[in-house]
Amino acid sequence: MDAKKLLLLILALVMAGISAFMARGLFGGESQARAEAAPAPAAAIPSGPEVLVAIRPMPVGTIVGPESFRFQRWPSELVGKNYFLKGESDLAALNGTVVRSALTAGAPLTQGSLVKPGDRGFLAAALGPGMRAVTVAVSAQSGVAGFVFPGDRVDLVLTQEVAGGGDGPPLKAAETIIRNVRVLATDQRTDKHVDDDGKTVVAQFSNVTMEATPRIAEKIAVAQAIGQLSLSLRSIADNQAELEDAVASGAVKLPAAADPRAERQMLLQVAARPIDTDTTYTVGADVSRFQRSSIPPRVGGAAPMPSPGSGGTPAPAGPAVRIARGNVVSTQPIGGR
Repeated sequence: MDAKKLLLLILALVMAGISAFMARGLFGGESQARAEAAPAPAAAIPSGPEVLVAIRPMPVGTIVGPESFRFQRWPSELVGKNYFLKGESDLAALNGTVVRSALTAGAPLTQGSLVKPGDRGFLAAALGPGMRAVTVAVSAQSGVAGFVFPGDRVDLVLTQEVAGGGDGPPLKAAETIIRNVRVLATDQRTDKHVDDDGKTVVAQFSNVTMEATPRIAEKIAVAQAIGQLSLSLRSIADNQAELEDAVASGAVKLPAAADPRAERQMLLQVAARPIDTDTTYTVGADVSRFQRSSIPPRVGGAAPMPSPGSGGTPAPAGPAVRIARGNVVSTQPIGGR
């Protein structure tokens, strides 16, 4: 090997050594900087007793249950005398109470923000704005055998018999007159009765108090005079499905530029209100072929009276003349000796 090639090889080895030394210094400094930049210590947990706080926002009228609150440590200087402290409060006594003043998520529950069953103004606090309380008498059969509890939502089914004006059996009909009604109490109980093991006890009751608008409260009062009311327990998922249908059909209109939180709150309020439109009914013939499908006809062999929802008028007995005035056709009976 000549001297020129040897010199080039030596220079290459020197350059490689210098590069390795510089790289080592660079990465070593970065590792040292990372080691020096240690994470900041977590915020110190405030020292003080554990108080009861709301897990989620609870507007006025919310029925409190075990899933509504939890204990959280709170600074001693901020703890008030009306707070519920861990180890000093009976949480079982809070089940079934109603929020009197609105609470935000994480806010401490106070004795003044809740009203207990039996206290003055309890039922009024449980009602939503503009709502009324109405009581319906039920039996074991019409009350879903006791499986309806405060806080559930039900449909009201009216069963009646329409006698008509002729012979034969009356028309038997059942109609869902109100949907999505919130149950406030059963036989003056506003909470679920549980045994020593914490299991819900199914008990029979004879009266159910529900929340309704003034107009729907009038309809329920009239329905009890017409026939028998039965409760139909609703699924939890039904409210969301009906709300989506209402939005799709345009019955519920959302503002063009609305805050998502305000929009969600509006939808929750709409989903919580009872519904008295788009009612459905079933007559005896829909259940059995041996039952009637219309109201019995009048005495004398006249044509049958119109079925529910037909909107027509019964045909006159005897000879008649049809009179057409433009697009309006009327029937005029002809008198004779």
